[in-house]
Amino acid sequence: MIPFEEALARLLAAAAPVGAERVPLEDAVGRVLAEDIAAAEPMPAFDYSAMDGYAVASAELGGSGPFKLPVRGESAAGGPLPALEPGTACRIFTGARLPPGADAVVPQEDAARSGDEIALSEAPRAGAWVRRRGADLAAGAVALRRGARLTPGKVALAAALDRPSLFVARRPVVSVLCSGDELRAPGAPGPAGTVPESNSYFVAAAARAAGAAVRVAPFVPDDAARAAEAVSTALRGSDLVVTVGGVSVGDRDVVRPALEAAGVTLDFWRVAIKPGKPLAVGRADLSRAGAVHVLGLPGNPASASLTFVLFGVPLLRALQGDAAPLPPRIVVRAAGALRRQAGRAEFLRARLEVSGGELVARIAANQASGAVTSFAEADALVVVPADRDHIDEGDRLEAIRLAEI
Repeated sequence: MIPFEEALARLLAAAAPVGAERVPLEDAVGRVLAEDIAAAEPMPAFDYSAMDGYAVASAELGGSGPFKLPVRGESAAGGPLPALEPGTACRIFTGARLPPGADAVVPQEDAARSGDEIALSEAPRAGAWVRRRGADLAAGAVALRRGARLTPGKVALAAALDRPSLFVARRPVVSVLCSGDELRAPGAPGPAGTVPESNSYFVAAAARAAGAAVRVAPFVPDDAARAAEAVSTALRGSDLVVTVGGVSVGDRDVVRPALEAAGVTLDFWRVAIKPGKPLAVGRADLSRAGAVHVLGLPGNPASASLTFVLFGVPLLRALQGDAAPLPPRIVVRAAGALRRQAGRAEFLRARLEVSGGELVARIAANQASGAVTSFAEADALVVVPADRDHIDEGDRLEAIRLAEI
C-alpha cells in the first residue's frame, strides 16, 4: 500500500489537459478557462454616476452652505453627454456618464429642487457617488485567469468584458464499466442473489458535476476474456476509464487482469485509505489517441463512491487544466467518537450542523464499505489521519464538503 497523499500526487502528476474548444458564453458555466481574459479597455470605461441626482463641480462650492445652483442639461445612461456649464448643476441618472467639468454627484434626496434650481445644505466632496474609469480593472489587466472554473459571476464578468465566447477545456470523456455476475439494472427482473447496480449512477453524476462527458457501458460479467474485451472497447475514445469491482485478488476478480491484458500499465493498485484500499490506478498509452487514464474502483458502494470522490474528481479537474483540482478542506468539530487501528487514512461520512457558532460534523453510525445509505445521508467526509488510533467527541479535524466535489 502507498499513502493517500503520495497516491493522489502521482495520479495528478500524470494528468495533462485534454485540449480546448470555443463555446458561446451561455454554455460556459462550469467549464474551465483555457486562456487568460484581459480587459481590452478600462472597466468601467468612463466615469459614471452611482446615484440618481445632480452632477456638480465641487471646487465651485466653497465656504459654508447652503448653495443654490441652476439645473442645466441632463445625462442619462446610454444617452448623449452634455458639458457642465460653470456655476450650474446637471441632472444625472445612475449609470450615466459624468459630464466634463463635474467631479461629484449629489444624490437627489440630498438636494431640494424648486423649478430649475436646486438648493444644497453642504458641498459634496470631490468624487462623491462617482464610479471612476478603470476602478475595477485597468486596460490590459487580467480579469480571469487560465485554469479558473467558470462560475456564474465569472461568466457575467466575461460578458462585461465584451466576450461573446470563451476558449475552455474540452470535456473529458469518461467510460464507466461495472463488473459482476450479480448485477442487474434497477427495476429489471433477476434471479435470487442479484442486486440492482447503483455505483455507476454515483460515478456518472459526480463525473458530470466535475465537467466530464460520461458514457456507461453494459455490465461486465465475471469472465476474463469478456472483461478484457470490454476494457479494450472502453479505452477507445475515452480520456478516463473507470471500472467498478473486480480489482482485488479474489478468484472472480477479473478486472485487474483484464486491464493488464488490454495494455493498461498499473502505477499502483492499493492505497492506505479506509474504505477503498483495493484501488487500481494506471494508464494505457494509445499511439494515436494518446494516454487514457484508468481508475479501478472497489465494488462496495461506499468504497467506490469514496475513491471516486478522492481520486476521480480531482483527476477530471486536472485533465481540464483546473488550477485548483483538489476540493478545499474545512475544519469541523467532531460529534461522535471512534476507536480504530492506525495505519490508514480514514474518511468518515458525516452530516454538517452548526452548534454554538461552530461547524460540527455528526459522524454516521454506519461506516460499512457496503452502505449505500451513508453517502445518501452524508454531506461531508471527515478526514482521520493515518497515524491516529482514535477520535474523541469535540476533536477538531479537517473535512471535505461533498458539495465541493
